[in-house]
Amino acid sequence: MDLKGRKIILGSNSPRRRELMAGLNIDFIVDTGNTFSESYSPDTPYDEVPVLMSEGKSLGFHRPLADDEILITADTMVILSDEILGKPHGREDAVRMLWDLSGREHKVTTAVTIRDSRRIKTVTDTTLVWFKDLSDNEIEYYVDTYHPFDKAGAYGVQEWIGYIGITRIEGSYFNVVGFPVHLVYSLLQEFLED
Repeated sequence: MDLKGRKIILGSNSPRRRELMAGLNIDFIVDTGNTFSESYSPDTPYDEVPVLMSEGKSLGFHRPLADDEILITADTMVILSDEILGKPHGREDAVRMLWDLSGREHKVTTAVTIRDSRRIKTVTDTTLVWFKDLSDNEIEYYVDTYHPFDKAGAYGVQEWIGYIGITRIEGSYFNVVGFPVHLVYSLLQEFLED
């Protein structure tokens, strides 16, 4: 992709997002300086939360963007029925989340926001994921071995629990990892062509 002299900034601490962004073979830097507080009203419709978080991260970037810069931010949510499963608050919470996901279908929604000095655009992608019935031993082994406390829903699809537990995915696998790279690529193209 010809960046036409533009500089791409990824505003994310996620090593998975950095790895997926690198897979697009696009030069970028990581800058996570931000003033945004990741909170939302409990009555916010769950499908709007990733958009609010992603746009908040973009608009909360710690400095104005130069004319040649494009900022990319994202937020991923795991949604089970109408409950948002964020990052677990410790071991017990992670075990509870995985127990809740066991034998059920859930949604993973990621919002990606791309912004330059003139405009902002946010897109979302949703993937359906099915877990087999997980045993207590499988859940505890995973939590104690992989410590998934930085992951929405307390799991990484690319880790052991995904290997043994996920029976079906409908939609983008990379979205479940946390970054729908196909959307990032097409949105970047759109920004670079304008």
